[in-house]
Amino acid sequence: MALPTLLSEVASKQLLLPFGVPFAQERVCSTVEQAVEAAGVIGFPVVIKLSGDNIAHKTERGLVRLNVADPDSAKRACSDLLARVTDADGEVAFLVAEMVKGDRELIVGVINDPQFGYMVALGIGGVFAEAIDDVVLRPLPLTVDQAMDMIDDVKHQSILGPFRGMQPINRSQLAAVLASMSQVCASHPEIDSLDINPLIARSDGSLVAVDALVGVGRIHDQTSKAPASAFVPTSKHFDALFNPRAIVVIGASSHPGKFGFVSLHNALANKFAGGVYATNLQRENILGVQTVSDLSELPVGEIDLAFFCTPASSNEALLKQCAQLGISSAFIASAGYRESGESGEVAEASLLSLANSLGMLIAGPNGQGVVSTPASLCLQIVAPYPPQGGISVASQSGNFVSSFLNYSRQSGVGIARAISAGNATQISVENFLDFFAKDVETKVALTYIENVGDGESLLKSMKNITAVKPLVVLKGGATAAGSKAAQSHTGAMASNDRVFLGATRSSGAIKVSSVEEAFDTAATFATQPLPRGKRVAVLTTVGGWGVVTADAIARDGVLDLVDLSDDLMSKLSALLPPRWSRNNPIDCAGGETRDTVTEIMDIVAAHDSIDAVIFLGIGIQSNQAKMMRSGGFYPDHGLERIVSYHEKQDERYALTAREVASKYGKPILIATELAVADPENAGPAAVRESGAYCYPTGARAASSLAHLYEYAKYRGIAQ
Repeated sequence: MALPTLLSEVASKQLLLPFGVPFAQERVCSTVEQAVEAAGVIGFPVVIKLSGDNIAHKTERGLVRLNVADPDSAKRACSDLLARVTDADGEVAFLVAEMVKGDRELIVGVINDPQFGYMVALGIGGVFAEAIDDVVLRPLPLTVDQAMDMIDDVKHQSILGPFRGMQPINRSQLAAVLASMSQVCASHPEIDSLDINPLIARSDGSLVAVDALVGVGRIHDQTSKAPASAFVPTSKHFDALFNPRAIVVIGASSHPGKFGFVSLHNALANKFAGGVYATNLQRENILGVQTVSDLSELPVGEIDLAFFCTPASSNEALLKQCAQLGISSAFIASAGYRESGESGEVAEASLLSLANSLGMLIAGPNGQGVVSTPASLCLQIVAPYPPQGGISVASQSGNFVSSFLNYSRQSGVGIARAISAGNATQISVENFLDFFAKDVETKVALTYIENVGDGESLLKSMKNITAVKPLVVLKGGATAAGSKAAQSHTGAMASNDRVFLGATRSSGAIKVSSVEEAFDTAATFATQPLPRGKRVAVLTTVGGWGVVTADAIARDGVLDLVDLSDDLMSKLSALLPPRWSRNNPIDCAGGETRDTVTEIMDIVAAHDSIDAVIFLGIGIQSNQAKMMRSGGFYPDHGLERIVSYHEKQDERYALTAREVASKYGKPILIATELAVADPENAGPAAVRESGAYCYPTGARAASSLAHLYEYAKYRGIAQ
């Protein structure tokens, strides 16, 4: 892969100038005399640099003189610079520029990433750049509005605001510079990397670019991108995969330890409603299914989906037979393909070619299986089977499919579809996302991605689905090495994870960093309405939890723990004792009566200044009730009555939260450690029964609510 050619500073600026980049006043001079004269015209103090087609990094070589104060100093500076010229530098010139003053420096740049194409970067520059390491990336093209959102994502917003007596940075000007990179790269597709560094903010907030470096001509390795397939799966193929009329397990086994047994068992045990067929060379009766030794013995036109548990060497012949039976789709659990080496890679390519020629969809190979609860389908080589719901999962790892199904069973928040992509020979995560976008059973998509093949295709699919429903993305590992010119500051900033984060942010997808956060977020989208703003009230019967939840909201910086209005304070004071917190979080301070919490929840959610509520403290009364039940004195001493009261109160809290959320169209999130510490406690149990998700901590509820708000903002529902 050839390295790019770096343009000189002068040539780089000439390329960028027509696109509105605000460069400082400067002149190119061939002689010392011209340089001194130019400095006088521009006005001292000035900067004098040595420039040439073969000179890229001037600072590292000492080819820059700052604060040149007068003509004599200018002459000495030019002489010193000329003394540093080498034969390799070729023809050189002096670049004389105004000495721009400003304590804040930014870096704007572009890389050409192999997966996602052009990405624009914005970072905090200057002497603290490496220590702060605050960089935001987005794919091009970029609108001004998108550039504004990008600026909002910079972590150190204080540097962009009023700073040491200086005016805030002109965000409109900065957004225009970022958006202009779209036109720059569209007009010059030869660009590989671009740095505007530094972009200095003057005291009045205006921006001036004082240096630029453009790299052109790198030839990217395209071998990592999947070749275009002549076969395009249709809705018919995906319907056969997720809603089959009948299935056939190819390679069924009577041995309980074999995949051919487990997959057939799981389909039958979870009561798949359609026809179930199986092949077995010995024609055994397995779990009540009379197998056949050859696919030709099965009826034509009745089976939609085949599940392969057979050796890779026999799969092509079997695939041809499936096509003759009118089977549209196949899931190939078989291993022995490219994960096993060069011969397996050849076999996989041959399998792909055959499937395409037959017009058949193949998922896998080397995959775990497919789950589709609307069809009561559990056709996979592992447990579990989840309750039915609105989350659909597509994962590059079968293990994470199992993890999400386990969380579904534990929390009661159900799954619609779930599939592991395996080797993704023919169809990959983006194909499943396109199906989920149209699938009426899917309320939210959840995906785990390790390797990005065709990033632009993935980005297109992410944008496609987020236009109609939310997408939660868990990213593992790193994308292939980005296209980084070794000399590029922007390339150094553009880590693989940042590139992926920038791509997902631009698409409206929610990128998360852990399995727990992934399911929390997906469950929130599946069970809560989208908020119309970021103003949050925390209602708590446990003071400490309210404090740490407020801290979590403040640290995240997305939501607003809103100040309570006078009229709302008055309404709450009428219900609570004088010792209540009188602020947000709303700590009831032990003043709860039978109806206090439910009344407050309704009053708070109804208020125009509140967009969402987090409720903490459910299950505490039921915890005491549990001890009373088991303490040896139950049901005497009046314990039966108080135990029932405590448990019913927690049930009321859960039901009221759902009713209030529906009534006002606002998210009401409930959190308690009992969700995991004692899931059968009446509190979290009632939350599950209500159809909501019970968060293990207030911080996790706050994080999920922040993601809910971010997507609502992307869709234009929230401000």
